[in-house]
Formats: sequence, C-alpha cells, structure tokens
Amino acid sequence: MVQLYNLHPFGSQRVVPCKQEPAHFCCGQDVLFVASAAASCRVEVFAVREQGRCEALGSFATLGPVLRMAHSSAGDYLVTIEEKSKTTFLRAYMNWRCMSAGSSRVCVRMVGHKMEESYSETLKEQMSVVEMPLSDPPLCISCCSVNGDLLVGCKNKLVMFCLKHRVINQNLTVLDFERSLILHIDNLIPAEVAFCARHIAITTELDVLILKLELVQQSADGTQQRAQRVGAPEKAVDGGVKDESPSTHPLELELDEFIICQKPVELLGEESKLCEIPVTLESTELPTEDTKHFQVQYLLFRRFAPDQSPFGFCEETKLHSVQLLPVYQTGISATGNFCEETENKRKLLSLFCFFSLPHVGYLYSIGKLVELISTYQYSEKSEQAVLTPQFLHVITSQNLQCFTVRCSAAAARGEDPYIDTTVKACPPVTLDVCTLRMQLFIGPRAICHFKNHIILLTKADTEDITERRKPTRRMLSRKADGIKSRANSESEPGWNLYIINTVSTIQLYREMVDYSRTYENVKTESCIHLLSEAHLLVRAAIMDPYFLKSDEKEDLLRAFRESCAFLGDCYSRFDTKDYHLALPYYRMSGLSMTEVLKRLVSEGDEIRTYERGFIFYLTHSLNEDSNEELSKTALACGFIGQPRLLQQHKEGIVMPTEFAVHLKEMQPGLLVAATVALHENSKIELEEADTFFKMLCNSSENTIPQLLMDFWEALLVVSSKEYILQKLLLRVTSQYVWRISRKQLPDTKPLKTTEDLINSCSHFGLIVPWVSSIMSVGCSRDKDYHEDISRLQSLLCSQSISIASALPFLEPLTEADHVGLTIRVLCNTHLGKYEEAIDQLLRRCPDALVFYAQHELKGGNQALWWTKLLPELCKRTRLTGNDCPVLISSLKETLSIVEMELELRDFLSLLPEDGTAAFFLPHLLHCSQRKLLT
Repeated sequence: MVQLYNLHPFGSQRVVPCKQEPAHFCCGQDVLFVASAAASCRVEVFAVREQGRCEALGSFATLGPVLRMAHSSAGDYLVTIEEKSKTTFLRAYMNWRCMSAGSSRVCVRMVGHKMEESYSETLKEQMSVVEMPLSDPPLCISCCSVNGDLLVGCKNKLVMFCLKHRVINQNLTVLDFERSLILHIDNLIPAEVAFCARHIAITTELDVLILKLELVQQSADGTQQRAQRVGAPEKAVDGGVKDESPSTHPLELELDEFIICQKPVELLGEESKLCEIPVTLESTELPTEDTKHFQVQYLLFRRFAPDQSPFGFCEETKLHSVQLLPVYQTGISATGNFCEETENKRKLLSLFCFFSLPHVGYLYSIGKLVELISTYQYSEKSEQAVLTPQFLHVITSQNLQCFTVRCSAAAARGEDPYIDTTVKACPPVTLDVCTLRMQLFIGPRAICHFKNHIILLTKADTEDITERRKPTRRMLSRKADGIKSRANSESEPGWNLYIINTVSTIQLYREMVDYSRTYENVKTESCIHLLSEAHLLVRAAIMDPYFLKSDEKEDLLRAFRESCAFLGDCYSRFDTKDYHLALPYYRMSGLSMTEVLKRLVSEGDEIRTYERGFIFYLTHSLNEDSNEELSKTALACGFIGQPRLLQQHKEGIVMPTEFAVHLKEMQPGLLVAATVALHENSKIELEEADTFFKMLCNSSENTIPQLLMDFWEALLVVSSKEYILQKLLLRVTSQYVWRISRKQLPDTKPLKTTEDLINSCSHFGLIVPWVSSIMSVGCSRDKDYHEDISRLQSLLCSQSISIASALPFLEPLTEADHVGLTIRVLCNTHLGKYEEAIDQLLRRCPDALVFYAQHELKGGNQALWWTKLLPELCKRTRLTGNDCPVLISSLKETLSIVEMELELRDFLSLLPEDGTAAFFLPHLLHCSQRKLLT
C-alpha cells in the first residue's frame, strides 16, 4: 500500500536555455547534455551551478540525430547511438570538456586503433570521437557507474566494451575501449539494458532478465574456453514458459482470431535458470595474463502479461525505465558517528534493480539475496521513472510524482549485522512506501536525475496549449529569457526543459518531523511511519558517495542521531507490538538515560504517556550495564529534575503516575532509588512518600507494603538527618515486630537481604554470636520469617537505635520463644542490665550463656564472670546434679576464665564449700601454676 502525504521535496525550478527542441538528454557529474531533435544534429552542453542555474559550455556536432545517449562518470565520456542514412552508429565522445575552453579540434578514430600518430603532444587538448562498429545495429546502451565499462544491446546479443587507459607517453594517457565480451542470447530483442558492477538487467516489452558475470579461475592447463553456453533444462516452467513447438515463439503467437499470451512468471535466484533463455559467452579480447574469464549467473526472470480490458488487450503495456542502483558502504557507528578509517574507501555494498509497467513499478534487491522489496502503484499511467538512493521520481501525463524508497533500509542490513538486534535498528524494508508529492506539470515526456537536480522535459499537445490559455487554468510559465520564438506558434506544440531542484535533505527531514507531530496524538502508525521515512532519508544521504564532501556532513550526522531519538520516543510512548525497538533507537541516539528521562516531560511540564517500550529500554539498559548499581543511581538522579514522571499532585495529595506503576512492576529498585533521590533533594516529604507508596501498592492506611519498607531501608543508608533516622528506625522496627508476631510474610520480595543491609548501612550491625547460638536451638517454624527476624536482630546489634524508645514497639515479642529471648537480652544488654540478661539466659537458653559472657562481659563488666555468673552456675548445678550437662559444661568454661583472672586466694574463696574436690582441683592447680610462672 502506498501512503500519500503532501510534503515539499521539490524546490525552485529553472528553464534550460536550449536553442532547439530536445530529443534526448542526460546528466553527468556537473553538466547536462541535450541532443537536439531538429536537423542540426548537435549536442548542447550546460554546466549546472547552484540552485539549478545553467551556463552554456558550448556544443558539438553529431554524425546524425541521436537516438540514445548516456554519460559515464567513470571516464567522463558521453556515448550515443546516432542514425545517418538509415544506418545506426555507436560513438563515444572523450575529452569533450575541452570544447568549453574554446578548442574546436576533434579527432575521430576507430576503437582499438593505434593512437600514436593522432595523439601528438600538440593535439592532446582536443575532443576525441571513438567509433565502435558493430555487426548488428545498436538498440540500447548502458554505462557501468563503478568502472566505466560500456554495454550495448543488439538483436540477440549484448556486447561489452571495457574502458581502458592507454599510455601514449609519460605525459599523456588517453581513454579507449576494448571489445571484451559478447553475450549471445537467442530470440531476444532488448528494449533497454542496465549495467553496473558486472550485473546486467535486460528488458523486452514484457520480460525482465537479470544476470551476473562471475569471475572464474583459468583451467590448470592454461587453456580457456572461447565460448560458453549457459542454458536451462529443456522443460516447461510453471505450465508454459517454453513450449517445444516453434509456433509458440512470442513473435509468432498471433493467429487469425486469437491472441495467445504466455503466463506471467517470476523466478528468483537459482530458479531463474528455468527461464530457458540460454546465454552463450564469447570472449573477444586478446588473451593476456590479466585476461578475465566469466561465467553467467541467473538472478531474476520475470514475465508479465498485457493489461486486459473489456475491449481486448492494451497494446501500450510495455516495460520501461530499467535501472541498476548501487549503494556504497558508509561506516556509520551505532551512535551515528562516522568511522574515519572508511573515509577514503568506496566499497559497493548493495545493488538494486528497478523497472516499471505503465501502472506499477517494481524494486528488487539483487545482492546476496534476490527479493522484491517494494511495489509502486501509480495513480495514472506512467511515462518514465528514475530511481535515486532517496526517491523514486515518476512522470505521468500530468504529474511529477515523488515516492520514497527502501534501498537504504535494505543496504543497512547488508552493511551491519547488528541491525535488528538490541544494539541497532533500522525501519523495515517492508515498510509501506509513500508518495511525498504529486506536482502538476503539463505534458511531461522525459526525466533524468543527478545529485539534487531533476531534469524534466515537457511538451504540450495542441489541445493542452488551447486549454491552458483559458483564464481558469493555472500553469507553470516559462521564463522570458528561455523562450525561443517559433514561426508557427499557433500550431506547433510548446516544450520546456526544466531543472527542478530537490530541497536539501535536512530541510525535507525537518518538514517530515514537523508533519509527524500532527499525528502523534491521533494516528500512532502514521507518526512512526513519517519518522521512519525521515530516518531513512537521512540514512540514504549518508550512504551517498558525495557524503564525505558534503557541507551538511555534521548536520546529517546530527539529524541521524536525532531521528533515532524521535523513533525511540515513539516506541517508548506508543502502544505498539514493536515496543522493543525503543532500546536500540535510544542507544543509536547517543542519549544518556538521564537525557531520555527528560524527553518524557514536554515543554509545558506535562507528562507524556509511555508504554512497555520505555520500561523495556530501562530494564535492559540496567541489566546490561556492567555496574548496575552505579547506573541505577545515575538514572535515579535523573528523576530529581523530572519529579512529575513519578508523582502528581491532586487536591494536595501526592499520587503516583502511570509511569510509577510501570516501574513498580518492572523496576521496583529503580523506583525506590528515584524516590530516595527525590526525598534527599527535598522534592518529596517523608509522609508524602508514605502515602505515595501506599497508593501505589493499593494498601490501606494501616498497612505497610514491602515497597515502602524497601524505601525506608534505602533511606536509612543515605540519610544524615538524626531526627529522620530515629523516625525511620522506629518505623522499620515496628513493622518487623508486627510481621514476626503476626506470622505475616511481606507482600513482595524485599529488594535487599539482611546481608546487603549490613554491608551497606551502618544502622544494621553484625549479628553477635550468642544471638546465633540462641537461634540455632530455636524452633524451626520461625525459618519462614528469618529475614524479618535477622533484620530486627541486626538493627538491635547496632548502636543507632534508641532502645528506650523502641521498647514499646517490642512488647509483642515475649520471652517465651527464642526470637523474643534474643530481643529481650539485646535490650537489657543495651540498657546495661547484664545481670538480668544473664538470668534470662540461665532460665531460657543456658547453651548461649558462655557465648554471651565472652562477647558482652568485658572491661568494666568482666567482674560479672565471678560475681554473678560463677555463683549462679554453681547454685544451679548443685540443684540439677548431673541431669543438666549444659550447666556443667558452662561451669567448666566459666572456671577456666576466672582462674586466669583472679589470685589463688580470691579464686578459692569463690568455690563452694560442699563442692567436689576432684571437679575443682584442676582449676586450682592451673591458677597456682599461673602464679608461680608470673
């Protein structure tokens, strides 16, 4: 389907001041050649300056009227097919630029003849006409834009001439041709040919054949085959491409009462061999060590049927405008930067072939894969078309139409394997083409193109002239200085040769971008389509061989990156199945994540909508970053300048945006980090943040969602305000206790583990060994709540929290279980109630008593070993006897500590009078030995 927009790719236009009515014209580099239709048999040459201004350089005579003409950039020569006395001639005009310098010398010579005599030092500044005789009349011609070789189409054959540089002497090198190869093709009368990089496209009235000449190695014995016949098996293709009966030849199909048409066929790649059009190669150049040997590869064959109507067949159904378009490698990086190492290299990247019927045109890629990439439906019958890397220009009976093309999209994929990955992207080759403009002209007849100029010949019929004189008919008038008076202006049709300037790529790109904004809130696909066209327009300009010399080079690279950013915006904000393209387009734009965030807020500070694409971009950017935490922090800082991305105020209440909801689901860690950054920069108050997260998680006023807990814990890491810290410490303590006592699991998985908090936050301390000892003998039913338990214990193991303020929140955790025991003992220890803590452990968990004493009874509290712990253990051991081995082992550990600290007399005074001597004697001996050693 062809989209229709009303843009302005055409700029100013001027009239070429031709002296005679043009019959044919062509462009070359910076000049325009115009062959006269009159009997004067001349070619006028015009230099094309800025804005399409024409300056006459001179003219030169031809042998007869020009039937076909073409210019080759390689070699800068003009080749023509001319007719004289009903005989056609093939001629090439070399060194024609000397005509503009005032030289009238002309040398006419036969191709391949020795040139020493005719090219003396005094005559080198002269135009040289090379005549190339052929055994059959030339019908069509084409020059290779890569190397300047010439291909000539004749009945049943194609003749290839190689462009040669002949060295006459050390100061003089001239151009010549050498007939090198003949392709014999049976039963083929070429209407048009196209030749580029050893690829050949041939059209007849209804057939298209594309071939490639492949280089082959010479045989081992040094011999070469002078003629090679390439054909297909003798069988029909798809029920009727070929029939063995000689009467079925296309030229012999017409019978008395019927017209028999062959079935339409499309054969691509290897299948095109089945077209049964045999090709025989005949090498005609003199064999040398550098002689090239070729074989034919079939790439495409397509046969069309005439258009049908209720009244019979349309005799005007003929192919026209066959063209091969090369695209060259650019070296553009993912961020749109130009690789300087490719600056002086021009490497052919892709090749495209276009041909057209009156009402539809076809564009094929014929690189590694032969495929149809675009079909163009015209609004009316076309006369001619010309393909450029950026546009397809088509003329009809009343219009000059401009279509977009997909060459740059196909070539980009051939150049860069990372396209269509998460690294790089490019609009698809299958993207619908569009008509940018339909410009009214009266009687367009022929068209050609070079650089940013379109050359258009118009010729009005008598009816058109009469009609355009009516006051109601608007027309494009010819400038007075370009009009040649005609003796019989009433009956002679009028003609004009225009140079139409296409606007600069940057100007048209800007118009496309502005136009796309009219669709961004109405028609999503149209907005993406126009921005994709704008991106491909810039990409095609960068692939142009003249890009390196372009004054717009930096502007084009800037526009390339900008177009990537625009497409990234579309795929991040619109609900589209291709939302994942936001990631590669943003990457190619060169924008940082912070800069991407800023793009989500319009100039009026209104939050733009966004969809899965933006979340996909954020998620992958963070996940693929080598330092995710640093990246997440940097991105969170980006929200400081754009708080409206996350929050909006309604009736004085801070409410989450849709974007915040998406982040909650896809990147909760980033959401928490961003809210922390907003709080620390006074963009949101603590109470507002509480309300924000509760609304975000659909929690009631009295319910604390885990995401809010994650926020409080993250704020503890960075906040430096003491009153905020104490408030947060009490809040998290209260929530830990509530969940532990209610056996309530978090509604979502916490973003950080206890170990993460201990390593990152000074308010969470290392859990002391005696707490772990108590928990190791505790009930296994608490393991499901281990994270909350360990968080609370870690918090109480630090010196940050005010125990006196926290005690009311800790009341629900009784001493009855091991969790409550650890909390009670920790609180008593913080409050200096060591004796009470020892009593709690003696009652509930004597296994941990020694661990507790070793960790807590130090310094000024060391005396509690013998004033509190030893007497209590002796008393309890006496009461239980051997029934409690834990108390006995604890008593031994305590004695081993006390014997090292006290004098023998003091140690002896602490021992019970009714104690078993054998139990205490080893400790007394150790104490006395320590005294003797000291």
